[in-house]
Amino acid sequence: MKVIDGKNAVLGRLASYVAKESLKGEEVSIVNCGEIIITGNKKFMEQDMQKRREMIGSGQKGPHISRTSEKIVKRAIRGMLPDHREGRGKEAFKRIKCYVGVPPEFKDSKKMTFDDQDKLKYIYVRELTK
Repeated sequence: MKVIDGKNAVLGRLASYVAKESLKGEEVSIVNCGEIIITGNKKFMEQDMQKRREMIGSGQKGPHISRTSEKIVKRAIRGMLPDHREGRGKEAFKRIKCYVGVPPEFKDSKKMTFDDQDKLKYIYVRELTK
């Protein structure tokens, strides 16, 4: 089982790595999902998320955008997997676990980090959940 610390990791790079590892059959747990960053203009990111949340169709059948950090990260990973509804994509998606903080069972375990160089424009995932 791999434990990945999401602190200051770029969401897209983290998601593609986790998707590849889970397709190989590896169990992956991501901790500190609120500390993951999304690169880009903060103002446009907030506007885009707000627009997506308002896009609920008639009878509440539209896209439902979650407001929790771990679900936003898990949805990004789901987009990197082949068909998540059946076959190996579905099995790989079951092997991925996301947590907001660090659960007690992962306190002492060795964590992988994805620290990149400093980014100029970014927003933390936890800021989109407000």
